[in-house]
Amino acid sequence: MFKFVGSFFLGALLFVAGCATQPSEPPPGEIISVTNAVISSPLNWTSPAAPNLFAPHPFKPVERPAQINNPPVVVPKPALAAPVTTWTSLNRWAAAHHIGAPHRLSDMPVTAYAVGSGNGVMVLEIGSHEATWNGVQINLGFAPEMIDGEVCLHGLDFQKNLEPLLCGPPLAFGANRIIVIDPGHGGSNHGTYARSVQDGPFEKEFTLDWALRLKPLLETNGWTVFLTRASDVTVSNYDRVTIAEARHADLFISLHFNSTELDKKTGKRDDKTSGLQTYCITPMGMPSTLTRGFADPWSELLPNNAFDAQNLQLAVRIHSTMLRAVGMEDRGVRRSRFDTVLRGQNRPAILVEGGYLSNPAEAKKIESPEYRQKLAEAVANALK
Repeated sequence: MFKFVGSFFLGALLFVAGCATQPSEPPPGEIISVTNAVISSPLNWTSPAAPNLFAPHPFKPVERPAQINNPPVVVPKPALAAPVTTWTSLNRWAAAHHIGAPHRLSDMPVTAYAVGSGNGVMVLEIGSHEATWNGVQINLGFAPEMIDGEVCLHGLDFQKNLEPLLCGPPLAFGANRIIVIDPGHGGSNHGTYARSVQDGPFEKEFTLDWALRLKPLLETNGWTVFLTRASDVTVSNYDRVTIAEARHADLFISLHFNSTELDKKTGKRDDKTSGLQTYCITPMGMPSTLTRGFADPWSELLPNNAFDAQNLQLAVRIHSTMLRAVGMEDRGVRRSRFDTVLRGQNRPAILVEGGYLSNPAEAKKIESPEYRQKLAEAVANALK
């Protein structure tokens, strides 16, 4: 349904955006020096055998320093602010922001509306958290409702989802662009359940290869690139955040591959679930899309929440570019607040899942060097 109405109205609705939300200045971060990582060319995974990442190689792992030369800057906890709790008419909000009135698309099988600006078109369904932005699935914090005959959205969805996409200025970067790429897992941390369904390599090996392919592509585009690990070593989630802080990174992207969990009764995994997912931190006052059994305190205000708008813009840009490049199922841009590598970031930060190792068809693609190269090229192209 979404794919049809999103593509149909993308060319039909032409509006002019009249609002812009300026991000607040991020709080100062803890500055810790980190040893340089020596990066070489991507691993050659063209042979049938999986590469032996445990063999000696020229990579120098990133290590946490034993001694800090300068006293760290104490990062103050953000002051708690009262979250937005009101529900507002979509028509009234659109008029206030000089956007064209919402257009009713259908009543069956669901009631759907489209609202557009010069940035693009968002399609919403009454009673559903799922929406699309320019044909790409995103997730709202709260399902739209009909109140007194009008389409109404929660105030946080206007503030954290609609305004950044429909009204916000494009995501822009300065002349001296620094990015930290984080190959997920490594060393003794293989990746939870994330091994190829055919007993192939672990997730940690694929994420490292993806990162090594991505680094030179980004450098060609003018980025200064640092990796949280350049070999098969264990790096704590705390240190991954510290590395980005020490490098004064403008962006942080964590690379992962997905897997379904083992069924406790059968001992097997669902091998049907497939597709690409991209995560950014959950705004304060909203429920997360994914919790994995962790607590999900809605009132928690995290350092990375200072970049809610930029996180969403970055996630949508990279997610949509990857979808076009590899043609996988769209599992959407989602929210979580349990990911340690995102929580403490003082910069736009996202976590990308490049497919399911528990799905035989996708595992076969992920094991292909050509597929990982496409993923690398897609991320690089999104950041040109």
